[in-house]
Amino acid sequence: MVEFPKSANVVIIGQGGIVGASVAHHLIERGWDNIVGIDKSAIPTDIGSTSHASDFCFATAHDEMTCYTTGYSIEFFDKMGHYDRVGGLEVARVDDDERMEELKRKVDSGRAFGTNVRMIGPKEAKELMPLIEEDQIQGAMYDPDAGLVIPRSQIFTGELVQKAEETGKLQAFANTPATGLEIENGRIKGVHTRRGYIEAPYVVCCAGLWGRIIAEMAGEDLPVMPVDHPLLWFGPYEEFAGTGKEIGYPLLRDQGNSAYLRDTGDPKTTEGGQIEWGYYEEKAPRMVHPRDILEKEEARLSPSQRDLEMEQIMEPLERAMELTPILGELGYDEKRSFNGLLQVTADGGPSIGESAEVRGLWYVESVWVKDGPGTGKVVADWMTDGRVEVDPHGIDFTRYYPFQKEADYIHDRCYETAFKIYNPPVHNREPYTAARNLRQSPFYEREVELGGYFMEAAGWERAHGYASNEHLLEKWGDKVPERKAEWDNRHFWRVSNAEHLEMSENVGMINLSHFAIYDITGADAEALMEYTCVAKVGGDTPVGKGVYTHFLDHEGGVRADLTVLRMGENHYRVIDGGDAGNRDYIWMKRMAEDRGLSVDIQERTTDFGCIGLWGPNARTTLQAVADNPDELTVENFPFAAIKDITVNGTPVTAFRISYVGEQGWELHFKYDDGLALWDTLHGEGVTPVGIETYANSRRLEKCLRLQNADLKVDYNLMEADLARPKVKAADFYGKEAYVAQRERAHQPAYLCTMTMTENTDANGVARYPVGHLPIMDPETGKTLVDEAGRRSYVTSVAYGPSVGKNICLGYLPYAYCEEGRTLNIQYFDEIYPVKVESVGYKPLYDPKNERPKS
Repeated sequence: MVEFPKSANVVIIGQGGIVGASVAHHLIERGWDNIVGIDKSAIPTDIGSTSHASDFCFATAHDEMTCYTTGYSIEFFDKMGHYDRVGGLEVARVDDDERMEELKRKVDSGRAFGTNVRMIGPKEAKELMPLIEEDQIQGAMYDPDAGLVIPRSQIFTGELVQKAEETGKLQAFANTPATGLEIENGRIKGVHTRRGYIEAPYVVCCAGLWGRIIAEMAGEDLPVMPVDHPLLWFGPYEEFAGTGKEIGYPLLRDQGNSAYLRDTGDPKTTEGGQIEWGYYEEKAPRMVHPRDILEKEEARLSPSQRDLEMEQIMEPLERAMELTPILGELGYDEKRSFNGLLQVTADGGPSIGESAEVRGLWYVESVWVKDGPGTGKVVADWMTDGRVEVDPHGIDFTRYYPFQKEADYIHDRCYETAFKIYNPPVHNREPYTAARNLRQSPFYEREVELGGYFMEAAGWERAHGYASNEHLLEKWGDKVPERKAEWDNRHFWRVSNAEHLEMSENVGMINLSHFAIYDITGADAEALMEYTCVAKVGGDTPVGKGVYTHFLDHEGGVRADLTVLRMGENHYRVIDGGDAGNRDYIWMKRMAEDRGLSVDIQERTTDFGCIGLWGPNARTTLQAVADNPDELTVENFPFAAIKDITVNGTPVTAFRISYVGEQGWELHFKYDDGLALWDTLHGEGVTPVGIETYANSRRLEKCLRLQNADLKVDYNLMEADLARPKVKAADFYGKEAYVAQRERAHQPAYLCTMTMTENTDANGVARYPVGHLPIMDPETGKTLVDEAGRRSYVTSVAYGPSVGKNICLGYLPYAYCEEGRTLNIQYFDEIYPVKVESVGYKPLYDPKNERPKS
């Protein structure tokens, strides 16, 4: 019997699933050794999701990272001889126009992110998949690369672990559950198991359904929940008898019915001679906390295969029989059918990356079979290099704020996510309805009284516009087009564009209380901020100055986009976007720890609020209510300066800056003083303006970049045209790479601003796009790809009422960076021309930036 090791370089918890196997394989590929893998049951697993997964892979999603991990996984399965590329169909029924439009939108995403999907008609769909009734569908999306992991992902997992063991770099131990984690001073030290203790500086949690149990051992939680997924079997089906095939026909997704179907091939193969039909519950998802999952000896089939009642699925099954009558013709295998547990998450994305609380503890949770090997590569690259090929902001576990890892939040958000696994199509701007009203501005009730149209970001309720301003449409209606296409108009309020125009003529105030705010103090505060920031924020930078700057990764990719205020010699305040704040906070803490710096980093987000006061009359308005109007003059209050002032007796830290291209200030205040300030400004006649103007319409008119959209680690500051005129003398993280990038004759790509020169669709309806759209060469029809292999797609898009055009940002290969050039974008599978207005930063509105400095 092999002696249980006392130490390892890495311990993988959950070695029996496809994720644990993929992580082990890729760590070894990247040079890691002395890896110990443990699992609470068999290897490969006989109790986890991998043991019952349907094993199919569709290549296309609406985000780049998923297309990357799925695409890599498909090729990996194929290379290993475990993939049957039978293709796959996603159909739209004759009575489901919404699904048809969603399929067209998926084709857009496929072209943007590099998959080969295309739309086909009912006749071709029937030819490819004879089991469907042609008259039941109006069209389909065909994915030629879709297919099945064969003979089973469970078998593939076992082989992958065996190959890793044969290298001598992995030891795998089945029936060895983790019973505790050893943590000292915020770092992982090892894992306690029933076989003994293993000392290790790295632990990777791939425990799947039981991931939250492991996280509890570290004193934290994961925003994931297991949920029932009905899987039914019908047979016998002998169409492929004697062929030896694991699957005969293409995969079929009937997402409008929240269901899918596949055959299981030759009756003599692994699961052959059946039709498998799966369903994702749309009305009453049945979630279960990991602590309530049965143990192996208690379950009829396995802990992750729960009993199924036919009443749960009769209505969708009857609809399925309309599309695929074969289900009604074959016998139902009740004993074989079950509710398979899989995981849903609080925001639809997996939890991957290093723990926010424990260094060296990594999570790889809520990953589907189709993404297993790709995710294994992501984790191995991240642990080895500190970065991955595609920006990981959407999967990084540290994106979650502490309140988003509380039990009630996790339950409520996961429950809502569970409704939307397949249906209905999720809009780009889709707001959650659960776990709302957790964070509100100090003047939230005033916004409610004004009829605020609220959405949510990072827990904050944000009004995108106000019903009280609808009268402005009488004034500005001719410059604010109506959006006749429902998708373009969904979660958009026309009044917001009228507010935008009113602000530019007079003065408006925008609730910015969602800013993530962090105070950095201590003997080494200056040293930390100088090292993390590209711009100079220390040295002779005066107290009372605000600096727009960035954090880079070590390869010069843009990791953060934020403002740093120097409040004192060793006191800095970081003002960050709500979406990115927690990731940047954790990164600053790690940086300080790794460099041994004496600093204290405190989150102050809920201690303060902020109102943006902007417009040509911002100064005269503020002077009218300021206790010392003279200190607000141009001479006394220069651009980018910070001053403590009082407004009608309310203390305010005023920062003269603008993200909306108008004169004015960010007014920062203690949270409890916010209501008084709002009332003072509103009483002075200032128009409340929704966040839509700030975040979208005016941002695009000013060609301003947004982190995690236009700015990502995939691209550098030169490409984004945000590099400083000079490189500061002080060292900073990523400096070597940044300097090398500056020395290039040109960059592989540049962030360009484009406008749509025609936006009328085939039905004569003017379109106002949302989402990521492919940017294509009009002559070849192909999506542009730069010399680094990065594809061009629209990173931000909005209608700009001040310029009267749809405005897009996107990175273009150097050879295409020419002002005036015509390119194409694709929206709902239709082509629209765009004109390159600028290469790099060049605002369409007030191009000389005179208004903010007036």
